[in-house]
Amino acid sequence: MAEEAAGGARRGGEELEAAERGPGAAYHMFAMMEDLLEKLKLLNYEEEALRRHHLRPLSRHYFALPTNPGEQFYMFCTLAAWLITKAGHPFEQPQEYDDPNATISNILSELRSFGRSVDFPPSKLKAGCGEQACYVLDCLAEEALKHTDFSWKRPAYPTEELEEEAITEDDAELTLNKLEEEIEEEETDNEENFIDLNVLKAQTYRSDMNESTKQEEILESTTDAAEWNLEVERVLPQLKVTIRTDNKDWRIHVDQMHQHKDGIESALKDTRGYLDKLHNEISRTLEKVNSREKYLNNQLEHLVQEYRTAQAQLSEAKEKYQQGSGGVTERTRTLSEITEVLEKVKQEMEEKGSSMTDGAPLVKIKQALTKLKQETVQMDIRIGVVEHTLLQSKLKEKSNMTRDMHATMIPETTIGAY
Repeated sequence: MAEEAAGGARRGGEELEAAERGPGAAYHMFAMMEDLLEKLKLLNYEEEALRRHHLRPLSRHYFALPTNPGEQFYMFCTLAAWLITKAGHPFEQPQEYDDPNATISNILSELRSFGRSVDFPPSKLKAGCGEQACYVLDCLAEEALKHTDFSWKRPAYPTEELEEEAITEDDAELTLNKLEEEIEEEETDNEENFIDLNVLKAQTYRSDMNESTKQEEILESTTDAAEWNLEVERVLPQLKVTIRTDNKDWRIHVDQMHQHKDGIESALKDTRGYLDKLHNEISRTLEKVNSREKYLNNQLEHLVQEYRTAQAQLSEAKEKYQQGSGGVTERTRTLSEITEVLEKVKQEMEEKGSSMTDGAPLVKIKQALTKLKQETVQMDIRIGVVEHTLLQSKLKEKSNMTRDMHATMIPETTIGAY
């Protein structure tokens, strides 16, 4: 009955605590487990703890969900002992066959020595999972990080690679150089079809000199217009320069930027009117909402004041409830300890009562008494027989003595007569 009452009190306290903490309290342990896993990775638990004991790495929700109580409890004790040692307190590694109650009490005593509060019964840690197990390991991991002087460093951003841009520029220069080389090769291949520029320069120079000397003469062209047009038509295809487009060229990027800019400006002209209209509508709606809000605040001011007073009373009641719940949890813990002691005493009383109500020893005593009585009777009979035989022997000896006495007296009388 005491255990049922204690279990009912614990369940009621847990339900009230979950209702107080909100609907997300059931998922708090999952977030705590993820934080714990990150802290263990910072402490390099895989190399220092798991590989030494040949254990597998933890999953994201290993201690949040019950899977294998024995394995989870052993993993919990192993990690707790390693974290306590990592935090600077020497702690013996628990073995598989150690008393779980003693191991849990040692871990909680070390946790209290770090200044951490423990407001739950130790039996919560026997399952090796749950919010309490995550809380204990998280606190120990924080203490281990403090002892190792862990601190967050500034993020190291990777340096931007500027080599690609330089390579692209070099490629653009190479393409231009290649283009010039190809043009020169074409010129060398088609020297017969091109006009020698040096010859033209010399001719023009001579003609200029002649013109300077003959300034008085009228300048007239001696070339035929038809031949000039035929020569232009013949040379015109060879004077065309075809530049191959390269996506890495900066000129193409600039042209694309100008195209995009023109597109944005043209699209902005159309959308600006719609945006202005939408802005006006939103501003009018906000003005209406503000005026309505002011009206509601004026109408409901007394209700808001009542709500604030009720909220203050609720916060006071919550503080009182938290204080009372802390006392209730402490009393439930002491009640659980007292119930354990009471169960041990009950068990001892039952053992003693069963030994006292057992009739087997009494039956044995009665059997022994009857056996003793029988033996005393047999001894009395034997004693009587021995006394009887002794009396007979005494009587017989007496009769023999009397007979011997009479036999010795008769001859003396006879001798005296003679």
